[in-house]
Amino acid sequence: MTRPTKFNPRTHTIGLGRDLLAAKIPERPDPPVPVDGVTFGVATMSENSPHGGEMHPDGDEVLYLIAGRARVVFLNTDDDDIEMQPGDGLVVPKGVWHRVDILEPCQIVYLTPGPNNEFRPLVY
Repeated sequence: MTRPTKFNPRTHTIGLGRDLLAAKIPERPDPPVPVDGVTFGVATMSENSPHGGEMHPDGDEVLYLIAGRARVVFLNTDDDDIEMQPGDGLVVPKGVWHRVDILEPCQIVYLTPGPNNEFRPLVY
C-alpha cells in the first residue's frame, strides 16, 4: 500500500505478498481469496468451518485466540488435539491437515500461508 489504510477485519483481510506489500482483500467464508504470500485476518466464529479440514502446503499457519474457546483437531498426525483459550497462540506446521472446532463463540487471529491451500469436504 502506498498510504496508511484502515481496515475492518469483519469485512476485509490483509494479503501480504511475497514482496511484503499489503493489499485489502474482501473477507469471505472458506475457501478464502488465495494470496501468494500470507493472509492476515480476524475471524469471528460461532460455529465450525464449512469444511472437513484444511492443509497449507506453502508454510506454517499461525493462530492466536482473542476470545472464546476452540479446539484444533489434527487429522493426519498422531498429535493430540489442542484446546485454545483467550491469549493462546498456536503454530500449525506446514502440510498438516487440521480443523478448528468452536467450543464457545470466538475471535481468532490467523496468518495463513498461500496460495495453495486445500480443503476437505464436510462429511455428514
